[in-house]
Amino acid sequence: MSIRKRLSPEESRIAALEAARALLIEAGPQAVTLKAVAARIGRTHANLLHHFGSASGLQKALAAHLASAICGTIAEAVIATRSGVGSPREVVDLTFDAFDKEGAGALASWMLLSGNEDALDPIVDAIHDLVTELNEPEAAKMHATTLTLTLMALGDAQMGGPLSAALGLPRTAARDHAEAMLVEAAERAGIVQQQG
Repeated sequence: MSIRKRLSPEESRIAALEAARALLIEAGPQAVTLKAVAARIGRTHANLLHHFGSASGLQKALAAHLASAICGTIAEAVIATRSGVGSPREVVDLTFDAFDKEGAGALASWMLLSGNEDALDPIVDAIHDLVTELNEPEAAKMHATTLTLTLMALGDAQMGGPLSAALGLPRTAARDHAEAMLVEAAERAGIVQQQG
């Protein structure tokens, strides 16, 4: 008989969110249930109800968790790009991967279809905060670009593969276009990377 390690409430919550993230990536948003997450971390359904209140509460917490982790990674890439170490393509790839490989696009669509629209608030807030933090006085100039980049990444996650194939375009076509848009917008806003 194995003895379960006693976790603090915060450790238990984080373990549940990481398990939910893994389920999202492995099997899609429909697999992220309180029961499945509880089984994955060896906790009870009641324990997760205590932390999240409901399945929609778990989804909202997962959205916030994903947004925080993804926006932190994107912020680091933007800062690296501005210092001449990174590139706009890295920012584009991280954004597109967040919605595709990391499952944020599928989660957002699932929540909308499930009538859980307010669960998207943490994602929207995290993106807004990221743009404001990174661009300080230039933030307003990058809002439209951020909106377009985010919508392109979401749309690409949903149907980019089949649509690019149907149009005879390379699978990277949307990313290529997003990169060109990001470079142009940064130049217009006066946020150009220093050459190192």
